Amino acid sequence: MSTAISRRTAIKSTLALGASINLCAVASAQKPKTSDKLNVAVIGVGGQGKGNLNAMSKENVVALCDVDSVRAGDAFDRFPQARRFQDFREMFDRMEKEIDAVVISTPDHTHFHPAHLAISLGKHVYLEKPMGHSVWEVRELTRLAAEKNVATQLGVQRHTLKSIRDAVEIIRAGAIGEVKEVHSWVGGQRGMPAMPKEFPTPPESLNWDLWLGPAAERPYAKDYCPYNWRFWWDFGTGEAGNWGCHILDIPFWALGLTYPTRVTGNGPEVDAQRTPKSMHTTMDFPATDDRRAVQLHWYHGTPPILAELGIIKPKGNNLFIGTQGMLVAGFETVQLLPTDQFVDFKTPSPTIPRSPGFHTEWLNACRGGEKASCDFSYSGPLTEAVLLGNVGYRAGAFDWDSTTLKASTPEAQALIKPPYRKGWEV
Repeated sequence: MSTAISRRTAIKSTLALGASINLCAVASAQKPKTSDKLNVAVIGVGGQGKGNLNAMSKENVVALCDVDSVRAGDAFDRFPQARRFQDFREMFDRMEKEIDAVVISTPDHTHFHPAHLAISLGKHVYLEKPMGHSVWEVRELTRLAAEKNVATQLGVQRHTLKSIRDAVEIIRAGAIGEVKEVHSWVGGQRGMPAMPKEFPTPPESLNWDLWLGPAAERPYAKDYCPYNWRFWWDFGTGEAGNWGCHILDIPFWALGLTYPTRVTGNGPEVDAQRTPKSMHTTMDFPATDDRRAVQLHWYHGTPPILAELGIIKPKGNNLFIGTQGMLVAGFETVQLLPTDQFVDFKTPSPTIPRSPGFHTEWLNACRGGEKASCDFSYSGPLTEAVLLGNVGYRAGAFDWDSTTLKASTPEAQALIKPPYRKGWEV
């Protein structure tokens, strides 16, 4: 099938791939009655997609789309009533009126195009993190979702964990005073995979051209697919994109962060194709009416400041430094420091409503309920910061104008909206 969207779909959705002007569909989201089941389409049903598909099992799963029939086989067997597709564009072309909501769990470089088309058609969208492969993609999805008034949720599933809520409530209560800097990190040394040496014919089950999607053409190699794509810049966003939305969710939520004004980065020599095994980026967030200016550090690796402060084996992956103390927050624990200072500390009364379940939040929003907790209006700025950190590492320091999406250096600006392969332009 041609990579270009069919003329009939282009007319129906008014999403013109390859056109010089981006025309958005005028469709608006139709909200089913609360008691109705949603007609859900799932794009990407192997790997992470299996878990998301399981969460949709009580709805009407009407369509399943995957470029690899073998990896999708179990899902196809479990939902025999669902129509099967390899190309999401064909799916929307044939089933637009039958679909209420879409779940997307594809590699990073193919998050944007199916989400953009779905939202343009007025469909509710659950999208795996990161929201896009570039800053421009994230901003465009954030804008379009608000315009179409659809229910959205980014796959930051840990947002519902008790320890994260506790950390947010403690910081908001002023237990450590005003937060002036945050150090956040992910461990390990994943990245810089070996360059492929063999380029066999793709498996018969895999549509390699569709898997590449908007990325530049290259021969198939097992080094890219089905998983190691994460560590190639053309397809993934490294450990920052893999873990950044989960880990930075805590400071973004607690401090109400949105867009930085300056980004810096350093680490090992930048490789044009592969993501690094370590890095350190810094983002400066200006003061608001509710808080002082904050400097946020992101590390792939162990932050040196932990040793400087004598923090051994921290129980988390975020260190908040305030004017009256420190807090280490993770997915399972919260630790106030120095310990002696907080012996008599009493946890503040809960102020954040408990979640009915991360996927349930989105399904309720699809039915006209409250906005999901990681709706794109919140998770868009979060994802942009994650991706701006990558830009800072790859291009060096730059000032950032979040209103115009303009970086102060041409090297950084070139990474804000990378080009798409012919036939996938937006």
